[in-house]
Order: sequence, then C-alpha cells, then structure tokens
Amino acid sequence: MTARSFASFVAGGLMVVGSVLPAYAQDAAAAAPAAPANALEVELNALAPSQKGCMMTFVALNKLAAPVNKISFELAFFNDKNAVDKITVLDFRDLPEGKKRVRQFDMPNMKCEAVTRIIINDTPVCDGPAAGACMKGLVTRSQISVPFEG
Repeated sequence: MTARSFASFVAGGLMVVGSVLPAYAQDAAAAAPAAPANALEVELNALAPSQKGCMMTFVALNKLAAPVNKISFELAFFNDKNAVDKITVLDFRDLPEGKKRVRQFDMPNMKCEAVTRIIINDTPVCDGPAAGACMKGLVTRSQISVPFEG
C-alpha cells in the first residue's frame, strides 16, 4: 500500500468515526435521566473525618422559579443496623436562583464510617418560593457510596 493510499484510507475511517460519534453522544444524553427544570437539587458530595466528628459537604443548586432566601433541611442519619442514629436540622442559608452553593457541616460526635444512609425528612424553613415548593421540587443524589434520599 502506498503512502498516499494509506493516508486516504485513514482519512476515510476518521470521517466515518467522526460522523457516528455525535449521534452516539446525543443518544447517551437523551438516555440519561435529567432533573426537572423546576427543581431544588441537593447532592451529598463528601464525608470526611474531622476533629469534632464528621465533616459533611453538600452541593445545592436552586432551579426553582424563585430565589430561596433561607432554607433548612431536617436530616435523618442511619447506622449500619439501618436504625436512625440522629436527626438534626442543617441551615443551608440562602440559595440564589440558578446558582450552585457548597455547604459544609461539622457533625460533632459522629463517625463518618458509621453513616450508611441519609434522608431529608423535611424543609422546616423555606423562605422565598411558594409554599411546599422546596420539598416538592427536591432532587437528591450522592457522589459517594452513602445513599442520600429526599
């Protein structure tokens, strides 16, 4: 095979691959579940041991139709026996519309390795959106092995 024939062969192969990849990417994007447009997304991002106990990191994104002036979440922490170990309220402060916010909470006397699941029970404070919108639009996910539910 001459150098010119080989170059034509490679170029033709690249054109075929290049035309297939965008279609595949569109199919993959369509198959991935998307969060609702009017959602309050809260992600459990990390648990890390701290001097006090366990540092919890959350990432929140307000996709609701209004800014959240103040919000708190009541969370239930489960242990390895699937029993509720602790219930507490965490103040996430404000969540501007369309903005991501990282919030960290140092949980005293809690060992990160003992936490097997976290559930958001309620939003006792949700100032800004219509009544019930914070809990109704809640979408949770976890970036770590500990399940996080809403």
